[in-house]
Amino acid sequence: MTRVLHILDHSLPLHSGYTFRTRAILKSQQAAGLEVRGITGLRHEADGPDVEEADGLLFHRTSGKAEGPAGVREWREIGALASAIEELCQEWRPDILHAHSPALCGQAGLRASRRLGIPLVYEIRAFWEDAAVGNGTGRENSLKYRLTRTLENRVVAGADAVFTICNGLRDDLIGRGFDGGKIGISPNGVDLSLFGDPPARDDGLARELGLEDGPVIGFIGSFYDYEGLDDLIDAMPELQASHSGAQLLLVGGGPRDESLRQQAAASSAAGKIHFTGRVPHSEVERYYSLIDVLAYPRKASRLTDLVTPLKPLEAMAQKRLVAASNVGGHRELIEHEQTGILFPADDPSGIAGALDELIRHRGNWPAMREAAVKHVIRNHDWAQNIHRYQSVYHHLLTRGSNREISAAA
Repeated sequence: MTRVLHILDHSLPLHSGYTFRTRAILKSQQAAGLEVRGITGLRHEADGPDVEEADGLLFHRTSGKAEGPAGVREWREIGALASAIEELCQEWRPDILHAHSPALCGQAGLRASRRLGIPLVYEIRAFWEDAAVGNGTGRENSLKYRLTRTLENRVVAGADAVFTICNGLRDDLIGRGFDGGKIGISPNGVDLSLFGDPPARDDGLARELGLEDGPVIGFIGSFYDYEGLDDLIDAMPELQASHSGAQLLLVGGGPRDESLRQQAAASSAAGKIHFTGRVPHSEVERYYSLIDVLAYPRKASRLTDLVTPLKPLEAMAQKRLVAASNVGGHRELIEHEQTGILFPADDPSGIAGALDELIRHRGNWPAMREAAVKHVIRNHDWAQNIHRYQSVYHHLLTRGSNREISAAA
């Protein structure tokens, strides 16, 4: 039985898009007969034991603390994680190391792979230098940005195989000069076993939030600038001119929370814009039940053009209508007027116009929902998509790592 050690930035029991994708991968691989474990680096900053079970999955933690100036601190993080990987490998003896971005995890995996002779698969979920720009913690073309990109290139060059989550990331790597034959795609997906028929509308929660019967446009997630929620708020007065009952429900929180609340309070549609704050993950389905159209108005940027988000797929799997900006990451997931609608990015009036058209043609909603679910089943079901990994694992284990072949030549 093939053993795979997944090298991670953080994991369950923490909740994030990153940990949910990890959970889906590991659970699907378990169901397919692989033995899997995870190991996290020093950035998994959550209390817990050195070896922790969460949702039937086993995660090992890296102990210690990395200090020092920028650059030195990250290199020490890599060293600590690489040492932890090597120690675990001596005990558990995995057949494959599967590292997931950021490049700190990839570099630690590469170091361990070279020392132990275990093939390394490296998976890029986003370019983290671009993610830092998107969430306001980094600046494009800064020294840190360039160093992160250089480290990523080094890991991609050294790994035995590479996966990205979408064509945008793969095409960017090919544009840097990497061989496309080495780079596969493992698209964002959902564990369809978690989704059944959508729950009935929670009328009690609707009354508690002050929602009326008109169409509810909603967003559930983190409030980062690149999500474009300010454009969605600005679209509401124009949308209400056509549909007076239209309301906006924003579920979550994040860096833009306070500024968005202030913007909404100053809007002529203020009474129709509702904030819930963060809600427990176990309660999220209740909020989904209130929303007619899930909106994802991401702003145009390098990050949003290259990376496909998970949230629209989860909404489609739950038979919810999806409306999203026409950035590259959304165009890979949504076929306009078939599985959802696309509207211009950075354009509140364009958002209002697209939502107006969607609301006017309610008769098309059932067919669009059905087409969206079929699309997810066909292209984004983890139970099927994990076979992309297994074929690569088998190939690497059959031929040995590139380094072994080079040494024998």
